[in-house]
Formats: sequence, C-alpha cells, structure tokens
Amino acid sequence: MRNLPIAVLLSGNGTTFENLQHWKLTQGLPIDFQLVISSRESARGLQLARENAIVNQVVRRRDFVTSAAHSEAIFSLCREHRAQLVVMAGYIEHLLIPSDFVHRVVNIHPSLIPAFCGQGFYGLKVHQAAIDYGVRLTGCTVHFVDNEYDHGPIIAQRMCPVLEADTAESLQQRVFDVERQLYPEAIAAIAAGNVQVAGRKVKVNAIF
Repeated sequence: MRNLPIAVLLSGNGTTFENLQHWKLTQGLPIDFQLVISSRESARGLQLARENAIVNQVVRRRDFVTSAAHSEAIFSLCREHRAQLVVMAGYIEHLLIPSDFVHRVVNIHPSLIPAFCGQGFYGLKVHQAAIDYGVRLTGCTVHFVDNEYDHGPIIAQRMCPVLEADTAESLQQRVFDVERQLYPEAIAAIAAGNVQVAGRKVKVNAIF
C-alpha cells in the first residue's frame, strides 16, 4: 500500500502529531508527512517538525483580513506540497473547506459527537462539561471537517468511562489514551481506501 501524503495542522504541544510519528515508525502507519502548519510561532509541534526535517510553516489568522483568505492560504500550501489528506492535530482556528478538499480534512474531538461539541467546546471545557452533565460514558470522535464546528460526517468513535472521582484533567488523559489509538487507525483506513462517504454516513470497511 502506498503511503498517504498528509499535511498536519496544529497550534500547541504537538502531542497528536508526535503520536502519529510514533505510529508511523513502530506500527507502519502508511503516511508521509509533507507539511506541518502551525497557527502559532511558539507551538512545540513546529520544533518536532524541524527535528524530523519536515517542511513547516506558520500561518497566523490575524495576518489575514477574512477567514476565507486565511483558509485559502492554508489550502494553497497543502496543494503546493501535494497533501492528499489534511489532519487537524490540536488546531484551534476555524477553516473554510474548499471544494477540492471536501472529505479530505479530518479531526478528532474529545467527546462522542454530537455531545459536548461545537464552538467553545475545546480542551478541558469538553471534559468538565461531561462531568457536570453526569454522563457515565464519554470518548472521542474522528470526523471529516466541514464548515461548521465539529459537524462533518463521523468516521469512527470510541468510548471510555467517566469515573466518580474524575477531574477534567484526569478525564482528559483517559480520553487522550483512547484518541492515541483511534486516530491513527482511522487515518490508516483512509490511506487504504477503506472509507467511503454517502451524505452524512461513512462506511469503514476495515480499521488498521
């Protein structure tokens, strides 16, 4: 199977990016990192890209008058570097998806969408909301990205328990442990051509 050329978008520590690198090296995840784009110059993920000789770029939202111009700059770079899939890895900016990248941008959200998702639900806020609501199960969702927050077709979901003694921090770690497994598996399925989309329904023929 040929490796899938990807671009990674990040804003912070790069833990999701680092996990994908680990899976590529140890599990044979069939991807090639073409480009890393960060919304922040201080993002640790940029340093990880440089250490691994991966092309990297900072694209700041505030440098553009409109969201459309910002989004076009991002996807122009992805086209230039021939990325076939754009992987959001803790990227905090909202993007508008151009027609040639529909169903070619993926994200992982730390809840079981449609619960605890949408604008404003990120980081510890998601996990505190789950605790406050009193749910017994939470998890993560891999989905295609469209022009609405946490709205695109769902590729895969995986659950984990919410424990009575949980804090937002402890629940975040447990969910991230699940994310570390599910996201690479879903990307591997896409790379293998095992993911098909029909409207809002996604058929996954095999997981890595």
